[in-house]
Amino acid sequence: MSQQPATSDSNVSREEILEVASLARLGVDETTANSYANEISKVLKLMHTLGNVDTTDVKPLSNIHEACQDLRADVAEHNINRERNQSVAPAVEDGLYLVPQVIE
Repeated sequence: MSQQPATSDSNVSREEILEVASLARLGVDETTANSYANEISKVLKLMHTLGNVDTTDVKPLSNIHEACQDLRADVAEHNINRERNQSVAPAVEDGLYLVPQVIE
């Protein structure tokens, strides 16, 4: 298998899929190998397109949500209405939620 950098016209061949499947000892038939080759080629083309995007002025994120997620203040509140919260529970006893036994 040749090791070439991905380019906009890079395609994965059916033969490459079958070779990798053989090395991994996976049973892959011709039809599936063609499908995998087609799908992986699409992903590589997309990655090449993304690699060409100019991100010079884009600040890296450590978390995808940090740019848009507003969190409430972490303040303890003691105004919990237990009766109201438990009124929708299927089973309650002595202020506790009853759940089905899962371990015998």
